[in-house]
Amino acid sequence: MSPISLLSPTRRELLAAAAATGAIGLLAGTRSALANSEEIKPFNVNFPEEALDDLRRRVAAARWPDKETVTDDTQGVRLATIQKLAKHWETEYDWRKTEARLNGLPQFITEIDGLDIHFIHVRSKHENALPVIVTHGWPGSIIEQLKIIEPLTDPTAHGGSPGDAFDVVIPSLPGYGFSGKPTAPGWNPPRIAKAWAVLMQRLGYTKYVAQGGDWGNAVTELMALQEPPGLLGIHTNMAATVPADIAKALSAGSPAPVSLSPDEKRAYDQLDDFYKNGLGYAIEMNNRPQTLYGIVDSPVGLAAWMLDHDIRSYQMIARVFDGKLEGLSKDDILDNVTLYWLTNTAISSARLYWDNAHFPSGGFFDPRGIKIPVAVSAFPDEIYQAPRSWAEKAYPKLIHYNRLDKGGHFAAWEQPVAFTTELRAAFRTLRQ
Repeated sequence: MSPISLLSPTRRELLAAAAATGAIGLLAGTRSALANSEEIKPFNVNFPEEALDDLRRRVAAARWPDKETVTDDTQGVRLATIQKLAKHWETEYDWRKTEARLNGLPQFITEIDGLDIHFIHVRSKHENALPVIVTHGWPGSIIEQLKIIEPLTDPTAHGGSPGDAFDVVIPSLPGYGFSGKPTAPGWNPPRIAKAWAVLMQRLGYTKYVAQGGDWGNAVTELMALQEPPGLLGIHTNMAATVPADIAKALSAGSPAPVSLSPDEKRAYDQLDDFYKNGLGYAIEMNNRPQTLYGIVDSPVGLAAWMLDHDIRSYQMIARVFDGKLEGLSKDDILDNVTLYWLTNTAISSARLYWDNAHFPSGGFFDPRGIKIPVAVSAFPDEIYQAPRSWAEKAYPKLIHYNRLDKGGHFAAWEQPVAFTTELRAAFRTLRQ
């Protein structure tokens, strides 16, 4: 029986009409008011071939600017890099492989707080598996976490023991991927955190842990701050640990305090560079997300906007399109961009920045006063590699800290083996 046949006739008719107009096979953005609001419905991805033809046509018709006038990355994504990406996208990339991979996983839709939430949910075959909800960020998606699902749910096939097993829940943030697009303001990280607690309760989990990076860290830390029943602890790969005096100095553009340790000085320098040179995208999305019509109309424009997130991630991606072997492949990168394109979520995802600015939940890297257990994996090429000293102050119940040698902002995607090892170690003491 197909997932769509499990829906009511009215629901099926709406979804069939949506598919006929070029929407996805099961339209994630459709409100669920026609069904039980707590119902969990199977989900399948099936974009029409016309949508893929249109994408290739638009990539082929890209109008290119002049080459940058510098010999480095200071003006943004280089022309040669984006042209290599476009060529691969037009002539070699196959979205259907990713679609099949997604459809090989148990995917679902459920309505929470008036919005359809899409999620992957894979249960381990091992008894007493620890449930974990893993949250992506921007410019990421559920694509980021696909490589860690099997190692977490089937540890004995991936160098672990049955006692390392997890049940894995990976939701799409509101306005991202296959989740619904909010039609009113207010879907900020605290509200998403509450929704995730409802999701885990709805799935029947009375004890679980949470993990996140980027926006996923904000959501995960706010879950920890809210302390919903059953949340045992959290893990972050982009910790919020910057002390108030350091944040003040960074805001003023001051030199690093002389009292900093080498690890703290490196973190300060990374943050200083990001604040001075890497925040352009966030400022625009904080203030004027609706203005970004260009990245809704141009797939090449969308790709460039998403690539230029942070300098170390961009430089890694540029090396990939130069033919170097990195944690990501060309297809990995295009899987993520293509998902944004096909779901038309460039602006709906950007509004998370606006909602956070207008319904504030604290500074992105400010310690939040979390009282439950926290585990930190500090990757060297993250926006900043959180020092142990800052983590110990930010998280009174720090149960795990590791400073890794390789990996960046998209840690689960780039370094899935190391990331899996970290999650196993992070939560080992919380298993009962």
